[in-house]
Amino acid sequence: MTTEMTRETNTTPTGEPHQETGQAVTVVVPTIGRPSLAATLAAVGPGPEIVVVDDRPEESRGDDWEPLPVPGRVRVLRSGGRGPAAARNAGWRAATTPWVVFLDDDVVPGPGWVRALTDDLARLPGNVGGSQGRLEVPLPPGRRPTDAERNTAGLADADWITADMAYRRTALEATGGFDERFPGAYREDADLALRVERAGFALVKGERLTRHPVRDDGFWSSVRFQRGNASDALMRRVHGRDWRAAIGGHGGRLKRHALTTGMGLLALTLAAGGRRRLAAAAGLAWLGLSAEFAWARIAPGPRTPEEVARMAVTSLVIPPVACAHRIRGEVKARTGRRS
Repeated sequence: MTTEMTRETNTTPTGEPHQETGQAVTVVVPTIGRPSLAATLAAVGPGPEIVVVDDRPEESRGDDWEPLPVPGRVRVLRSGGRGPAAARNAGWRAATTPWVVFLDDDVVPGPGWVRALTDDLARLPGNVGGSQGRLEVPLPPGRRPTDAERNTAGLADADWITADMAYRRTALEATGGFDERFPGAYREDADLALRVERAGFALVKGERLTRHPVRDDGFWSSVRFQRGNASDALMRRVHGRDWRAAIGGHGGRLKRHALTTGMGLLALTLAAGGRRRLAAAAGLAWLGLSAEFAWARIAPGPRTPEEVARMAVTSLVIPPVACAHRIRGEVKARTGRRS
């Protein structure tokens, strides 16, 4: 692997561009200390400058706290648990190279990734502000994927996600980088992409390949994922009603979740008031909506007893949790408070 990258400094369409050599990229990896970080760094190899940003909360630095196990060549910064947006900002602002490539701490760059990155970036014209790597999500063979695995597999078709996304430093400077009002690893990358395009830069997709392994985040992972509804509220506030179309996304189930939650609350209210028949009708509506949601998640999957149980339970919990997070996000977006 090479330690050098070539960058184009004359992007005129005629003649041979003038080439300038030198260290041209910094790899920034925010982390909360996942064991997968070691595989990410090993796959990058010894070529480019690497900055790992330790985003573990400062209060976690107790007697049993240990530094991140990273190679000595890797520069480590701390961002104090302020979230991946703040961690990435700390990383790119500490870099001095013309390009900064962001990797998540749970991805594995493919063989020859540095060379492929070099080729992706070397001759891009100056109006291109970002280059996304191709993402591959290997799924378990011999069976249908679970609901969680299907959600992770959807990343392979997502636009401008920071699992592997390189940005020109001038594009980051023009936009101020990531919006730190986004508290988690959700929508902060899409927000930046929209602002980079609005600043006049183009975004392109490269040929380098990065793998995103599927991991088991536990029984309640789909419920925790509903925190992203708060970030959706901020996206709507910042980018308008059509923000989903602008990032190539599709509508979610929030309206159905609101209807399901409303039917459940109505059934409880009517029952408390002694109106049993109306309460029963509302309760049946809630049950039907909940069953439809559960089956939509169960049908494509392996339908093992464990998966069916997980889908049945979490499908009852997700609608009110999603609505609560959306309301929280709307309040914070309107008041300007940080999440």
